[in-house]
Amino acid sequence: LQLVESGGGLVQPGGSLRLSCSASEGPFSEYGIGWFRQAPGKEREGVSCINSHGDAGSIYYVDSVNGRFTISRDNAKGTVDLQMSGLKPEDTAVYYCAAVNCMQSSRFAPANHWGQGTQVTVSS
Repeated sequence: LQLVESGGGLVQPGGSLRLSCSASEGPFSEYGIGWFRQAPGKEREGVSCINSHGDAGSIYYVDSVNGRFTISRDNAKGTVDLQMSGLKPEDTAVYYCAAVNCMQSSRFAPANHWGQGTQVTVSS
């Protein structure tokens, strides 16, 4: 499985961006997908995840983005999108997608098949 992120960019505070994670090859629909981010000087953190079936009950958001970010997946298209609204300067980071379990007992670890990342910068 090879994952590719797209959709990053520069946006003003309060603005929106939509990130997309797609598979260049491999059985995408068999994997849960997690979105992670890493800000300069900080550890990588899990932001949101969704299981392989896209079950609403599986969706998880870290507290800092809950209510502002929305994750969705379309297995027919082979994509998992992260719609980000109400962006804040502290959301600035490189965003990655990876294959995860996204189960209550193990949401973001282990994470495999990392994409190359896409930069999101929130600044006026």
